[in-house]
Amino acid sequence: MSDIYYNAKENFTGVIEQLMGRYRVYAPVKEGCHHHGFAPIEKAEAADLGFNNTRLSPKGLFHPQAERMFEYSLAKDDPQAGIVKEAQKDFSPRVLLGVRPCDAKAFDLDDSNFNTETIKDPWWVRRRETTTMIGLACDSPCSTCFCTSMGSGPYDTAGLDVLLVDAGEGYAAEVLNEKGKNTLAVTSGWTPVTSAILPLTHKKKASEQSIGIAFDPAAIAKKQMLEIYNSPAWEEVQFACINCGACTFVCPTCWCFDIQDEVCGDKGERLRLWDSCMFPLFTLHGSGHNPRSNKTQRVRQRFMHKLKYYQDKYNSGPACVGCGRCVQACPVNIDIRQVGRQMASQGCSQPA
Repeated sequence: MSDIYYNAKENFTGVIEQLMGRYRVYAPVKEGCHHHGFAPIEKAEAADLGFNNTRLSPKGLFHPQAERMFEYSLAKDDPQAGIVKEAQKDFSPRVLLGVRPCDAKAFDLDDSNFNTETIKDPWWVRRRETTTMIGLACDSPCSTCFCTSMGSGPYDTAGLDVLLVDAGEGYAAEVLNEKGKNTLAVTSGWTPVTSAILPLTHKKKASEQSIGIAFDPAAIAKKQMLEIYNSPAWEEVQFACINCGACTFVCPTCWCFDIQDEVCGDKGERLRLWDSCMFPLFTLHGSGHNPRSNKTQRVRQRFMHKLKYYQDKYNSGPACVGCGRCVQACPVNIDIRQVGRQMASQGCSQPA
């Protein structure tokens, strides 16, 4: 299903308040002077839909940076001592308002790790089921964006329940499924319209053209794995890298984590914490052996996983949505678009 409704911007504060009456609402809010981030809002006015993109994707709302998984007691007089219990979590219905299409598509990619036929992370699955994704089309892509190269786009509806489009004096809402329809039904002021009467088609085309195509991931998929893997150019790619992990920290499709136990006094908890393939300790075995002990191996692993291994394993597009956050965050200006072009055209050999 795909129905389109229109509501004036002057009514939108009321729309958000009505959503807040039924759901926990998360929206982009200003963080400091230059950044936005997704956070729970207590006032409708706190939601800022005039943002470019958030510094971090909303991935952390589904796969938290630090999550208490289990808790236990070590007290000698506690009959429950040593019994691991699931930590309390809130799975009440919520709305994620204003998510960009690139970030929404990332959740579909992340499902390949957290929600498959054989492996289901119960907390990821429940958060996905109880969250309505209301997206916001992107009319002013950043210079680092390349979603159109990754099979997506600034108006892509993948992973969304509703897509909002800025239509000047109001918002057009494309309802994409029953969950989106039911969520929008608790708000008022929406008028059914046809897409033909709204100036949306040319806006979509203009936004896509402003991004262009950075490289062709299909060309990478066609290459022999070892042709790229054994390229001597990885030495050039990794030269400036300082293994800070910023690229993986901001990436909406990085899902690596570590599990640690922390004890304070006679109480303990088991935590799941974000980790990074760029860190030397990430692949360190208990025996002391490390299969990716040097920086070249780790840098190659990141790009090969995103642009080659994932495509080969799932016979699909890359494990990247082209949000460009890694390009912005890298302190030494390593650009995944340049690496992608090299991998596609010359097996990662350096351009002349």
